[in-house]
Amino acid sequence: MTHHGGGGTGRGRPPFDLGPLGLGTAPIGNGVNRVMDEEAALATVHAAWEAGVRYFDTAPHYGLGLAERRLGRALAGLPRDRYVVSTKVGRLLEPTPHRAGQPDDEGFAVPADYARRWDFSADGVRRSLEQSLERLGLDRVDAVLLHDPDHHWRQAVGEAYPALHELRAQGVVGAIGAGMNQAAMLERFALETDIDIVLLAGRYTLLDQTAAATMLPACLRRGVAVVAAGVFNSGILAVDEPAADATYDYAPAPGPLRGRARRLAAAARRRGVSLPRAAMAFAARHPAVSSVLVGAGSADEIRRDAALLADPVPEALWSDLEAEGLPAPGTAFPDGAPGRKG
Repeated sequence: MTHHGGGGTGRGRPPFDLGPLGLGTAPIGNGVNRVMDEEAALATVHAAWEAGVRYFDTAPHYGLGLAERRLGRALAGLPRDRYVVSTKVGRLLEPTPHRAGQPDDEGFAVPADYARRWDFSADGVRRSLEQSLERLGLDRVDAVLLHDPDHHWRQAVGEAYPALHELRAQGVVGAIGAGMNQAAMLERFALETDIDIVLLAGRYTLLDQTAAATMLPACLRRGVAVVAAGVFNSGILAVDEPAADATYDYAPAPGPLRGRARRLAAAARRRGVSLPRAAMAFAARHPAVSSVLVGAGSADEIRRDAALLADPVPEALWSDLEAEGLPAPGTAFPDGAPGRKG
């Protein structure tokens, strides 16, 4: 069944340019249970801005609203027409006075002053967006994404999506979409609805090309912009020599995967390229990918990532990796073309 609905901007790229690099704000919401003070959080956003980043992605989920509040404070005073902000809907934050002082149990180093409640109803979408705008101190966001609707497809597509479609038709938001850690459902959204943008985390990387076979081509055909997030698979590809305690998708990386990452690093090193630089370039070069989104835990980290992405890698690297069987043949190089997209 196709859920198109009338009105709206119609399919096509979002009505704004994301730029090659975006900043994900889970770390400034004290993500991965790492405490970041206010000053460091604001400095990270400002360093991103100075490095040319103009796209910032956030969500109520990140630090129970802390990431949105900090992002809003960091952007205050910057020209509103010069940056793009996306936030997400699907988890409503509800005050929990009875849990005062207890720690959050979903991976953020914040007190559990709120509880997340799944809600992909039309009313939930509008309430969530209203609360996000208040935390951000903005009168509008550029894009709103359905956040992790993995177990909520029916409500997300039947209630939340039409509400977003209406908000876009009214000009309240510029673009609508979905953000997930899996490719299959994002592909369904691209094919069965009239969304503008998807945020794909961890499924198109040097170690995982799940999205390459059908999801990315579907987005390309439908004119849906893809933001490639999680390009370091939570850490294993973020350093030049993955260590024994490297993480993959926020869990300890299995030995064979660490071995594969080390072989990738060695092949890249022979071309004078670091593993993180290769990881970012790999995601960026797919013709469906509009922007690479990285979470940064410090100003230095985002400066490093911006410099890495701005530094072109030798084209020969891709055929080297293909020859090594890294990544698996047929998945890494769209249409067999070794060249970066134009």
